[in-house]
Amino acid sequence: MESKWKEIKEAITPTCHEVLGHKKHHQKEWNTVDTLDKTQERRNKKAATNTSKTRAQNSKAQAEYIDVNKQVKRGIRTGKRKYVEGLAMTVEKAAREGNMRQLYDTTKELAGNYREPERPVKSKEEKVINNIKEQRNRWVEHFKELMNRPTPLNPPNIEVAPTDLSIDVDPPKVEEISMAIR
Repeated sequence: MESKWKEIKEAITPTCHEVLGHKKHHQKEWNTVDTLDKTQERRNKKAATNTSKTRAQNSKAQAEYIDVNKQVKRGIRTGKRKYVEGLAMTVEKAAREGNMRQLYDTTKELAGNYREPERPVKSKEEKVINNIKEQRNRWVEHFKELMNRPTPLNPPNIEVAPTDLSIDVDPPKVEEISMAIR
């Protein structure tokens, strides 16, 4: 059984790597080469704390790790701050030049990818509905109830507005349109 699984695994794994490729870990844009070097140094210091034999070696390695960890965090913070400031300058420049596409794209990048989590659809008995067809039927039922209300017994008395408006309601003139465009 074990040998068959090994054969299957050896056949599938290279094919998957060839067809799908290896998933690459993307670094954040604000990570500098110096920060990445410090991160590698931090990994080495952590390995040293895990492999130390005596308490004295462990405490010394732990102190070194804490120091390097602070440096890594500080480097990431400053790198991110510089990156965001650069994006803000790009947004300001795009706004001054009237470049709406770059303004929109950079603002979207600054804001991040936030999505409101979806809420489950519940029945009238407060039970979660999982079936899509039942969810649609529940929405239909909800909106039928919402939109098909009986007429109120005491309708509101709304007075008619005077027809003489103090504003110009004629179609706009060519001069007005050209002034609005400028």
